[in-house]
Amino acid sequence: MFALCHSEILTGDEKLVGTAVVISENKIHALVPQSELPEDIPQIDLHGHILSPGFIDLQLNGCGGVMFNSTPTVETLEHMHLTNLQTGTTSFLPTLISDSDHVIHQAIEATKDYMSQHQHQVLGMHLEGPYTNPLRKGIHPLEQLRQPDNDMINWLAEQAPWLKKITLAPEVNQTEHLRQLHKAGIIVSVGHTAATYEQASRAFAQGATFATHLYNAMTSIENGRSPGVVGAVFDHDNVHAGIIADGYHVHWANVRTAKKIMGNRLCLVTDATAAATPPSDMTEFDFCGTQVFIRDGQCVDEHGTLGGSALTMNEGIRLLIEQAEIPQEEAFRMATLYPAQAIGMDHQLGAIRPGLIANLTILDPAYQVINTLVNGVWTKDMY
Repeated sequence: MFALCHSEILTGDEKLVGTAVVISENKIHALVPQSELPEDIPQIDLHGHILSPGFIDLQLNGCGGVMFNSTPTVETLEHMHLTNLQTGTTSFLPTLISDSDHVIHQAIEATKDYMSQHQHQVLGMHLEGPYTNPLRKGIHPLEQLRQPDNDMINWLAEQAPWLKKITLAPEVNQTEHLRQLHKAGIIVSVGHTAATYEQASRAFAQGATFATHLYNAMTSIENGRSPGVVGAVFDHDNVHAGIIADGYHVHWANVRTAKKIMGNRLCLVTDATAAATPPSDMTEFDFCGTQVFIRDGQCVDEHGTLGGSALTMNEGIRLLIEQAEIPQEEAFRMATLYPAQAIGMDHQLGAIRPGLIANLTILDPAYQVINTLVNGVWTKDMY
């Protein structure tokens, strides 16, 4: 047992000072006034830094020079996790974009193996495609886009909880398949879709509860009579969405609008690639057969199509505060509490409360990460 002292604590519920966070084994044991802390509990001075729940990234294709699609292995997941810790992310959904059934099987098996060895780090895989609309394919390889058969849906449904989320286009998939995935406990997310407002609304009524990278690769509000998928997301109170707050994927005014309408349903995601925290000599990388170039902080192919991002969660929080004018506490919730709620993990993660897992991030006033704890264990030897 030890106590974290002298910090500005963003619990997910409120901001606290003069409070100690007591850690016992892998959990948060108590929050107590520092003046009442028993003398026999070792104290660690955080020197006034920010203490936050560990960040939870619901969409991460790769980072640190690697891509999950290229090498869907336990080793890749461990590399992604260790890279994430540098920027405050303690839990994530490794994301596999549209690929062959063989690669999907490999990726889910690797996720299952990693989760059996490491708790509260990888929270399950996000399968983004291949059951999407070619009209909104983005960087996804056209030759991989297809509709699943019953056998594949049956197999996917059996993969929960290692398969946490599936992104699909409802207008090109069978309603029965969507229902089956939802019933199995897999989060169905609408994305890479040309659906109308009505088609998206039907998907939300049948069990879809998320929207992948809001505004991007989906129909938007064109006029008063054509609200599109974005309008349907705004209009359904049970639907969460991720938003890529890097300044390239979504205009800051649109981020503000979505936040005002959606409140706690809007989550920060990175959609990060190998270009997030990359090796110093990296200028390009392969994304499912497409060469993607790192140019002025953007990831683009030869035609200028965005191919994921170079964003990190701590940088996303800073940008939400400085560019989207979102209050600090709320920006942190978009990276912690709200993602946990969106995937049904807020009983374990996403806040600093007694009984929750001690996945925590310490940051300086410029939102640079000082250290992290995962399952109550320091990930750097600073303390």
